[in-house]
Amino acid sequence: MDYAKLESVMRRAALLAGARIMEIYRSDDFEVRAKSDSSPVTEADEAADAMITDELARAFPGALIVTEEQADTHAERAANFLIVDPLDGTKEFVKRRGDFTVNIAWVEDGQPVRGVVYAPAKGRLFYTRADGAAVEETGPLAVDAVGPVTPLSVSQPDNGALIVVASKSHRDQATDDYIAKYAVKDMTSAGSSLKFCLVATGEADLYPRLGRTMEWDTAAGHAVLAGAGGRVVRFDDHGPLTYGKPGYENPFFIACSPDVVLRPA
Repeated sequence: MDYAKLESVMRRAALLAGARIMEIYRSDDFEVRAKSDSSPVTEADEAADAMITDELARAFPGALIVTEEQADTHAERAANFLIVDPLDGTKEFVKRRGDFTVNIAWVEDGQPVRGVVYAPAKGRLFYTRADGAAVEETGPLAVDAVGPVTPLSVSQPDNGALIVVASKSHRDQATDDYIAKYAVKDMTSAGSSLKFCLVATGEADLYPRLGRTMEWDTAAGHAVLAGAGGRVVRFDDHGPLTYGKPGYENPFFIACSPDVVLRPA
C-alpha cells in the first residue's frame, strides 16, 4: 500500500463526506429510517457512504471496501482491506448533538494501521500520517489544502487520578461497575469514535466499552489511537483487538494509554 496516497485519499474522502453530512444536518428536516437491526439510518449516512466508496474505489481499484451501509460487503473477507463507517453516531446526528464522525481505516493482517476520524460538526480532524504517526489538523479545514497539524500523544496517566471517557448513548450499569474499579479524577462522555481520539490527544486516559460494536465503528479510531502511542485490548483477557473477524463484530474492549494499569474484567 502507498501510505502517502492513502493518507491523502482518506483525508479527502472524509472531508467531502463531512461537508455533505453537514448540509443535511443543517437542513430543516431529514428522513430517518430503521434498518433491519432497528438502528437508525438517514440520507446523510447513505450520501456519505456513496461519496467515500467512490473516492476509495477510484484510488484503490481491487481493494476490498467493507462499509456499514452496504450489507453485501459484510460477507467478504481479505487479509488487507478498507473499512468505512460513513456516519458513526447516527443517534447523535438525529438528536443534533454534534458528536458524530466519519470513519475510514486501512487494515493489514488484523490490525488497523492507518485511519481518519472527522467530526464535522466540531471541526476536528484526526488521522494517521504516511509514517503511521497520528495528528490533529487544525485551522480552516479544506479539501485541497492541508492546514497545520499537531502531533498526538497519549497521556502519562496518574493511576490514582484517572480521566475516563465513556459513551453518551450506550452507558450501562456494567460499564459503571467496571469504571468503579479505578481511582477516577474526572469523567467525560462523548459519542462515536471521538472517544478514541480523546484518549489519543491525552484528554482522557481510559475508554472501556462493554457493549456491542462493529469493526467499522472502531477501526479508524483504533488506528489514530495506536498512532498516538495508545492501545486497544479485549476486555476479557487484555489481548489485542483484531480485525477481519467473521461478521466484523467486536468483543468488549478497552482503549487506553499504555501506562494505565488495567483492572481485571
